Amino acid sequence: MPRQVDHAERRRRIADAVCELADERGLEGVTLRDVAARAEVSMGSVQRCFRTKEEMLVFALGHIGERIGARVRARLVRSPAQSAGTALGHAATEVALLREEHRAEARVWLAFVAQAAVSEVLARTVQANYAALQESFARLIEEACADTGAAAGARADTGRAAPLDPRREARALLALADGLTTHVLIGHLTPREAEDVLHTHLARLLPQ
Repeated sequence: MPRQVDHAERRRRIADAVCELADERGLEGVTLRDVAARAEVSMGSVQRCFRTKEEMLVFALGHIGERIGARVRARLVRSPAQSAGTALGHAATEVALLREEHRAEARVWLAFVAQAAVSEVLARTVQANYAALQESFARLIEEACADTGAAAGARADTGRAAPLDPRREARALLALADGLTTHVLIGHLTPREAEDVLHTHLARLLPQ
């Protein structure tokens, strides 16, 4: 058992080293030798944990996705005073990675997403992360409709009854949050402006 725990911890250290190097140099600058040096382990240790560089990158990408997912899940722990709509806003903000302390994580995430466009293995990992987040958003949208008495799907902002599809709205919200990450990173929007865009969308989606 101790050897298994040590192996898992070593894999996490290596994943953290991959992320640090990717933030500094981009994924093209990540080498097994540099990862070993940054993680303070031997090349042999890296190769025993991961047979190939691609396998190492897939694990590191999953590591980032799990960190983001863990924060989202923490924000979804509902207290009696927190509505589903409030929880949805918190979760979407976490996914958008708008806060300064998450800026490095946002850079690394987008580096992996760009690489996933030409790597089928990485793409599958990104798709799985998005699918889990979309499911969480859809569930919260359904709950928020019930909380506000809109369980039948009436859209109050349109002035007439119109079906609200939680899955469709979850896809749109996830795409918006993901896009805002890029807009903030390149300086097109400030974090405050991005939050305003996000919360304006949520207010229209789930009017009080």
